[in-house]
Amino acid sequence: MAETWLNETLYPDWGQRFKTVRELAREQSAFQDIGIFETTSHGRVLTLDGVIQITERDEFVYQEMLAHVPLLAHGRAEDVLIIGAGDGGVLKHVLMHKGVKRAVMAEIDGEVIRLAKEFLPGIGGDAWNDPRAEVLVGDGIDFVKKAPTGSFDVIIVDSTDPIGVGEVLFTDDFYENAARILRADGLIVNQCGVPFMQADELRETSLRRKKFFPFVSAYVAAVPTYVGGFMTLGWAGKDPGQTGLSVEEIARRAEAAGNIAARSEYWSPRVHVASFWLPPYIARHLP
Repeated sequence: MAETWLNETLYPDWGQRFKTVRELAREQSAFQDIGIFETTSHGRVLTLDGVIQITERDEFVYQEMLAHVPLLAHGRAEDVLIIGAGDGGVLKHVLMHKGVKRAVMAEIDGEVIRLAKEFLPGIGGDAWNDPRAEVLVGDGIDFVKKAPTGSFDVIIVDSTDPIGVGEVLFTDDFYENAARILRADGLIVNQCGVPFMQADELRETSLRRKKFFPFVSAYVAAVPTYVGGFMTLGWAGKDPGQTGLSVEEIARRAEAAGNIAARSEYWSPRVHVASFWLPPYIARHLP
């Protein structure tokens, strides 16, 4: 039997491939091409328009850093808005925090949620049934426009790159409304790509955020299947002190939140603090 390989199509002249056992699901939704594959090395893999979104083997890195860093840096987050993240992983990690009273998740493509529940059940786990979760199938941009002023503490954007369905999540209009619905100590984080290959994404998004937030930064996570080195997670907030907390303070907050460190495979208080110390080749793209 001939070998079958999944070739990622993110870059035209560089990429990665996975040896596959079988294709579990393939669907053209109203928004994008969704694929779920069983691989020999990384377990089940989710693709959107041919680009790797998540793998069972290394999803913990991205999910932990996208959820735990902003929530513990804030320290008192009760109302959290998640945009995208249809696999449920960010929702699961947000709900690990005992202080969170409401986690609203707005995913534009209901087929991503449906297929993730069926073929990637371990990613979201029991989060789908948590009474604190409000899962909405709809446009996150529209939700942010209509949400009341000062209604959230933290916004987490887990989107595709700024092309296609994810493009509107990188606009001035979106960040202006995000700043409006965040409280006085609120903050927003979002994936800003791998700067070794996508430096423009970090630079341009940071400049947009700077128009509406007094403090803009970024932190990094090493996700093996996001090829090209560190991935950056963009940060925009109203309190610059949130990114300069000590290891001891983060550890104290993590314990109080629900023993987060013991439940993590990548995130730790030291990794949290160190993630804001950017290599010069990344830091130079911040305003």
